[in-house]
Amino acid sequence: MILYQATWPEVDEVSRSAVVLIPTGSLEQHGPHLPLFTDSLIVTAVAEAVENRLGDAVILSPTLWLGASGHHLRFPGSLSSDFKAYISQIESIAESLMPHGFHKFYVLNGHGGNADPNGIAARKLKARHPTSTIGQAGYFAFCADAIAGCLEGPWKDMRHACEAETSLMKHLHPDLVRTDLIKDDGLMPEPPVHGVVHHFDEMTERGSMGFATLATAEKGRIIFDAAVEGVARELRTIAEGYAMVGQERAPGSMLDAETRDRP
Repeated sequence: MILYQATWPEVDEVSRSAVVLIPTGSLEQHGPHLPLFTDSLIVTAVAEAVENRLGDAVILSPTLWLGASGHHLRFPGSLSSDFKAYISQIESIAESLMPHGFHKFYVLNGHGGNADPNGIAARKLKARHPTSTIGQAGYFAFCADAIAGCLEGPWKDMRHACEAETSLMKHLHPDLVRTDLIKDDGLMPEPPVHGVVHHFDEMTERGSMGFATLATAEKGRIIFDAAVEGVARELRTIAEGYAMVGQERAPGSMLDAETRDRP
């Protein structure tokens, strides 16, 4: 079910085992060759494809497009939410639906800067509503193998306006890719340092990070299909329920097949 298209009686008829899917994106710079809305466009496409596959096992919320993008604000056009306000949006969606019996929620992220606040929101919700099922991950976590397997550049993961992300946009929205402006970009510290927080104007020359010149629509299709398959599998499992099974305590001794109630 797509929430914004539904009426309230139609929502009321949905099984309470359905997973409320909350996509999170951004409106921030993606170099000269990709639009500001790239993260939101991609995560929305993944979420819509998953909803199309799973039907009423999923209630798809509109994408939260105002992300945590403070590290991009030196680039004109980028917009960012305050961390507290951003986290509150996620909590508010869940707590608007909980009084009506919905208790399974999954935040699907499309922007790296949202990862930490999404995790905080999930932990806060779980602390206040311990019997609810709360999950969160980036769509890119479900297609990591596909990304590593099809990228030609030396970086085999998702960066920013990179080979993978540019490939996804060439597949999903080729009309929005400024192909004549694509260049490889990214600055590395020398000597290497770890754990230092940098903004994107410190890490790049033009705002992108990776080997976007190697991007193709076919790579984007492979990555997109893998993401949809992985996310759909995850949400189907949560909707249908799963058991927490005991592990071995000592050599030769197994816990009884005790499980807690399915989430």
